[in-house]
Amino acid sequence: MSDLIADTHALLWYMNNSPRLSAMARAAMETAEQARDFIYVPSIVLVELRYLVEKGTISDIDYQAILTALKDDSTILTIAPFGLREAESLSLIPRSTVPDMPDRIIAATALAMGLPLVPRDSRIRALTNITTVW
Repeated sequence: MSDLIADTHALLWYMNNSPRLSAMARAAMETAEQARDFIYVPSIVLVELRYLVEKGTISDIDYQAILTALKDDSTILTIAPFGLREAESLSLIPRSTVPDMPDRIIAATALAMGLPLVPRDSRIRALTNITTVW
């Protein structure tokens, strides 16, 4: 099984075939795609993407393309909702290591689901209680 979780930038860079995505991260995401496993997108990622559109950092076209892919049952992208299990896992993602709450939510989602996470953020990669791929 090669299911994994993507953070905001990893997802965006994968969708856009950006060279900013590391080779290891791209390989992990391509492996999931080839195996028809899932790339889970934490729900907070959609909030972050909308925020980036509003800041003018990314285009609404990129945002809409991700939404379209998430709505299409034939793609491997699927939403990872934030629920009680993920909320309880937040206490295991130290604020001193990962101070940004959306990043903590993404990491807690990976921890709760027991799946590797593809995170751009080096602070998330410093966590020892989740597997990261970068």
